Amino acid sequence: MENILVIDDEKSLIELLAVIFKKEGYGVMQAMSGEKALEILEKGGIDFVITDIRMPGLDGMEVLRRVKASHPDVPVVMITAYGTVQQAVEALKAGALDYVVKPFDVDELRIIVARGMAQKRLREENLRLKRDLRDQYSFENMIGHSRAMKEIFTLIEKVAPTDSTVLITGESGTGKEMAGRAIHYQSNRRENPFVSINCAALPEALLESELFGHVKGAFTGAVCDKKGMFEAAQRGTIFLDEIGEMSPWTQVKLLRSLQERKVRPVGGNDEVNIDVRIIAATNQDLKKLITEGRFREELFYRINVITMDMPPLRKRPEDIPVLIGHFLEKYCNRIGKKMKRLTPEVISLLEAYHWPGNIRELENVIERIVAVEDRETVTTACLPAEIVSPPGKLGSRVLIGPDFDLKKHLDEITKQYLSRGLAAGGGVGKKAAELLGLSYRTFRYLCGKYGISLEGETAETREATDDREVF
Repeated sequence: MENILVIDDEKSLIELLAVIFKKEGYGVMQAMSGEKALEILEKGGIDFVITDIRMPGLDGMEVLRRVKASHPDVPVVMITAYGTVQQAVEALKAGALDYVVKPFDVDELRIIVARGMAQKRLREENLRLKRDLRDQYSFENMIGHSRAMKEIFTLIEKVAPTDSTVLITGESGTGKEMAGRAIHYQSNRRENPFVSINCAALPEALLESELFGHVKGAFTGAVCDKKGMFEAAQRGTIFLDEIGEMSPWTQVKLLRSLQERKVRPVGGNDEVNIDVRIIAATNQDLKKLITEGRFREELFYRINVITMDMPPLRKRPEDIPVLIGHFLEKYCNRIGKKMKRLTPEVISLLEAYHWPGNIRELENVIERIVAVEDRETVTTACLPAEIVSPPGKLGSRVLIGPDFDLKKHLDEITKQYLSRGLAAGGGVGKKAAELLGLSYRTFRYLCGKYGISLEGETAETREATDDREVF
């Protein structure tokens, strides 16, 4: 319940206002002096103040000043029987929401209070959303314990406080925009907008209008002036995603805007000063595009002040279990399901998969599992076919170095094939053994050796073994 504090030295007026606003659903606190009002305010929980101006002791103007000093977000309405223009101006300058003269219209006061409460709620919601965004996109919420990700976190910490332009490279789905947001919300610009635009998603004419704005009549359908993304991001950050897809003409205009810190709306003659930080992202090799004549070299050097290369998921496999746990918790809580458990075989397959779609693909797989599967324990049968039996060779290129362990590497490959064979056989050990060209006894021995559970195995299946040697 929202609470209103009514301050007046006339008891009858306080009681009248208390009756009126309690019927409106508000809680009402009463004070017959400025001193008593400040005592109530100090206890907290007051959302709105209605105060008389002329009172013995601490008058309404002093109450207003003290409220604004200690509780600046609390709206204050001034009431007086001796109104003057000068007094009204003074009250509004001191921060009053409005000023009414006795005898006042009760309905008018209701509207003023409702408007003030709505504005207060909007301000609080805006602050809450900003806090949530800052928390959500702080680099602490970027998941990863690998060396590659620790290097990314360190770089974010270093570049965030600066206004330097950042170019974030990396494959699709590696978290380039999340890194850009983390930089913004760790920077001195965090209270101002973060505006993101995908340069690949819009045709050239529309992209130019979205970036720089347009004036009325600039083209068919331009029925009024419109601010562009650069103006919308004023004193904040603009994130230019897939900048490598931008047309040469738009690149020229962007380069000029970055050099002069001004934008000219489409069809306009006047320029607008801009104060924005630029973070660009691409999954392409911009240097190659330069040699092909598809990207301007001057623009490249303008945006390539600090480069951040986001590692693909296949190069940070040690982060996969942590990401799995994060996404499981996220979607189980969102959907309202009990936390699911993944078998070691499932974890092994997810770790071995090459993840062409990177983190985005992994998140989609986990979301699908949570949404579709009713079982608490997730087995290999729940995984998409491309993960269980991916085309091409198993695993990735092997790097042989001083710490290479051939036995450990072969054990890992064997374990992966056993898990995939079991998944391909629908969880039936005998079918898996046949698919892998093994006797069932050998298959069972190897599963035991590598800790692969045969939960679906029955006594009848166990008897269906042959006498081939176990290797």
